[in-house]
Amino acid sequence: MTTVAAPPVAEQRVGGRLVAGAFGVCAVVAAVAASSLTAQQAVPGIPMPGPVVSVGLPIVRALLDVAAVALVGLSLLPKLLGFRNPERSEPVLLKVRPLAVMAAWAWAICALVTIVFQTAELNPGAVPTFGMIADYVQSVGTGQGLLFSAACALAAAGIGLMAVRFGEKVPAELRVIVALFGLLPIPVTGHAVNSVWHDPIMISMEIHVMGAAAWTGGLAATVVFLAPHRDLLAAVLPKFSRMATVCLLLVALSGLVTGLGTMALTPGVVLPEAIVTSHYGLLVVTKTALVALLVPLAANIRFRLMPAVRQGRATALVGWAAAEVGIMGLAYGVAVAITRASIA
Repeated sequence: MTTVAAPPVAEQRVGGRLVAGAFGVCAVVAAVAASSLTAQQAVPGIPMPGPVVSVGLPIVRALLDVAAVALVGLSLLPKLLGFRNPERSEPVLLKVRPLAVMAAWAWAICALVTIVFQTAELNPGAVPTFGMIADYVQSVGTGQGLLFSAACALAAAGIGLMAVRFGEKVPAELRVIVALFGLLPIPVTGHAVNSVWHDPIMISMEIHVMGAAAWTGGLAATVVFLAPHRDLLAAVLPKFSRMATVCLLLVALSGLVTGLGTMALTPGVVLPEAIVTSHYGLLVVTKTALVALLVPLAANIRFRLMPAVRQGRATALVGWAAAEVGIMGLAYGVAVAITRASIA
């Protein structure tokens, strides 16, 4: 039997960086493009936020998502690797742990900067002061959610520093739980539903956010750090694939429940017309289409590429993963615009 040579390690590392970059770039570009399409039209006599705020806010909000997804993925990787082969996994984790701390700090900073931008958006023409920011946080649930999310990110950074020093003596489960817990306030920054169905819709949003972060972050971390190590990749990829299947189902179902439920429970919105006549509905359709597009890509990795990886054969895993993560980035960017789009 002829053995196909694996791509050079350096080439695989470059491919891994491509996977990471694809998500960040696509998320930011999609957030800015979609937000510009749904921006409110200027009304004579009513001041509007300047270009720094209107462009900067979706960028920072998308970067917040990128940092959060990175932290979740980097926190999951030690759990996926396990503890059976520490002599092989520890060199990888020595790189992962400091990056997790950096992602946590980036998450916290982006959350705080988002609060400043959103304060400026509500006070067009004025430079946000500490008092204005404090009033915004006290009176608006979005500000409170972002502040709590930043606090969770700082806690994750502290736990991550402990992991840098003490290694896997700091439980991987703790790092995963804190990272996912920091995602829970994120749905608060979107649209609120004033009805008896408020709590179920919020739970659906939180499931959607956590499932998407685990799926996207787990895939990116697995490919970026394990592509040069075929034995580790062969051991981890099946574990991730099973988790990703569950995440895909959760993300798809919770996304539809959240989007359609929010429109159905908003006064003045008539379904199904609002799906194609409102900015919110069109963005939900776009995001649903992107998630649907991920299905064949994920299936290709699981059913065609994963068996080859487990057999030690060379595959185009990095390229397919880059495409999948890039589409995920577009979906995240559209999600940023959804939080700001008009439902009616």
